[in-house]
Amino acid sequence: MEKFLVKTAAAGLLLIFAGTVQVFAHGVVADYKKVPAIEIVAAYDNGSPMVGGQVTVYAPDDPAQPWLRATLDEQGTFTFVPDHSIAGNWSVQVRETGHGAMIHIPVDESGIGAAEPLSGSEFSNLQKAVIVLSVVWGSVGTALFFSRRKK
Repeated sequence: MEKFLVKTAAAGLLLIFAGTVQVFAHGVVADYKKVPAIEIVAAYDNGSPMVGGQVTVYAPDDPAQPWLRATLDEQGTFTFVPDHSIAGNWSVQVRETGHGAMIHIPVDESGIGAAEPLSGSEFSNLQKAVIVLSVVWGSVGTALFFSRRKK
């Protein structure tokens, strides 16, 4: 049984540190396109559109009060025209069953600027370390559970 425990732990550590294990989370990616209006495109990180997701638009002059509320269509898109007289970063939040993203779009009198980089699509180093430690801890615990002697 000891050999089984050592082999199981070694195999788990080899997979973790070899970098061959890929973990997929159910995150959200939101982006926009420059058209005469702003087109919000929201999809899960696996590529499927966020159909029926809630969209909340916040104007820069009152970021606590929603300027517009709507829903995403069957392709996960929503289009709106911001008030160009209200210059600043317009915030757009997309949400659907506990998943969501926020994007900030700079707008001035001359039009729509470049989007700020999206956040939340990558794990931080601390998050990666916690994931690795959790997998190692779970592997060792599982190996110890199955290696115990039955009475």
